Amino acid sequence: MTIVRRTRSEIDLSRLDLSILDGVTDAEIDAQIVGDPDTAPIFTAEEFARARRVAPATDPQDIKKLRTRLGLTQEQFAGRFGFSVETIRNYEQGHRQPTGPARVLLRVIASDPDAVTRALVG
Repeated sequence: MTIVRRTRSEIDLSRLDLSILDGVTDAEIDAQIVGDPDTAPIFTAEEFARARRVAPATDPQDIKKLRTRLGLTQEQFAGRFGFSVETIRNYEQGHRQPTGPARVLLRVIASDPDAVTRALVG
């Protein structure tokens, strides 16, 4: 059987009938794993229960590099993207780490700063 790899954006979720998964028994899952070990879960149930999401720390220099790449001062960057100047200073000096929405916003700014500006202005 040929394996075809697809990204999430290539899958038409409206065509998937996930209700058929409700009827699959543990015995059927075990039989599938015996037939194809690649279908086995990566973690045991106990390992999965103990797992915690870990996000790597943001390098303070990355924020400074982003701001410099955009040709903005700390004041301009903060004003353009809705941060306080003090927050940008703390990020760049390593006194604080961006978390949650701030972390996401910085990633979006890094990939498409004009889109963020349009969204904030509009």
